[in-house]
Amino acid sequence: MKISDIIQILDAQLLTPGADLEKEVHTACGSDMMSDVLAFVKDQSVLITGLNNPQVVRTADMMDMICIVFVRGKRPDAGILALAEERGMAILCTRHTMFTACGLLYEQGLRGGVG
Repeated sequence: MKISDIIQILDAQLLTPGADLEKEVHTACGSDMMSDVLAFVKDQSVLITGLNNPQVVRTADMMDMICIVFVRGKRPDAGILALAEERGMAILCTRHTMFTACGLLYEQGLRGGVG
């Protein structure tokens, strides 16, 4: 699944306009606990979270993730966006809850990694 597909499925807004929307995402991880994300298998993944701080980007970067989706309409500040852009990550924002966002992506074929 491409990042552009995720935008459509989640009716999301792209907050990093320079991001490559043709990059493939193979798995997803939904969590507000970054320790759980660190236990996730590395793969080109999307992180779905409601946690809105710079540690989210740092954690996603350590796990080689290429896209972060902020749920419940949360919008990261300029510092978080700049950090993500430096690392080549796409940042999306959706009004959906985490449960719904994960369900919509799962319904369209995106799966979680094996933990």
